[in-house]
Amino acid sequence: MTGLDTQILTTLLKERSGLSLTGDKQYLFESRLGPVARSHGFKSLGELTDALRRSPPPGLVRAVVEAMATHESLFFRDVKPFEELRSFIIPKLMEARAGTKTLRFWSAACSTGQEPYSLAMLLQDEPRLVGWRLQITATDLSTQAIERAAAGRFTHFEVQRGLPAKYLVKHFKRNGDDWEIAPALRQAITWKVFNLLDDPAPLGSFDVILCRNVLIYFDQETKRLVLERLARTLAKDGFLMLGSAETTIGITDRLRPVPEHHGIYVPT
Repeated sequence: MTGLDTQILTTLLKERSGLSLTGDKQYLFESRLGPVARSHGFKSLGELTDALRRSPPPGLVRAVVEAMATHESLFFRDVKPFEELRSFIIPKLMEARAGTKTLRFWSAACSTGQEPYSLAMLLQDEPRLVGWRLQITATDLSTQAIERAAAGRFTHFEVQRGLPAKYLVKHFKRNGDDWEIAPALRQAITWKVFNLLDDPAPLGSFDVILCRNVLIYFDQETKRLVLERLARTLAKDGFLMLGSAETTIGITDRLRPVPEHHGIYVPT
């Protein structure tokens, strides 16, 4: 790959997905885009970038962006955020929403679905929420990731990563070498292809937004743009949950951290 090839790909990813690829990560172009180039009939990444620079075939740009997106995910990732949901956020919202008994959740950049399914299991197994209307929207910019998430089928390796045995027994059944999640949980989630660079207003307002381990891939200005749009989508007394290495401090004043609850933010 030439320096121009790298520049074309870096600019494309920044414009289309917000992904800011630093110099030490550019090796990913070779490993992730090789299969994309071959599937579209190109002999090299140079030919692929030439096509991107001119008039790319239908679907090529999306294929490149989706291939470069990171889809690392596991059930109940980091554990602590789900404990915070159960012990702090849900009780607060139940008190505030006692009149409507409705809660709306958004799992942003949900990848292959482990996070929203973890959320659905937590909510379904919470006795205090019996009789409540619980809505979960899960989005990702990757069509392939959303299709796989909606199918609710996971490998044995995937269900071993973070999923407590009690949930595996209760909510999954074996299907060949894989595990299939219960239809009730699949139907409890609305799946959508959505780019965080777009305006989330059409999705509606949410009581809880989980946007975890996503901002780390953005530059400062993109982080600000995304956070301020999330803040507008959040209910006035709602909660935003970020990853352990992410923060709103020094980026936007529209969200503030909740003291003693790391990774949780509320509108100012």
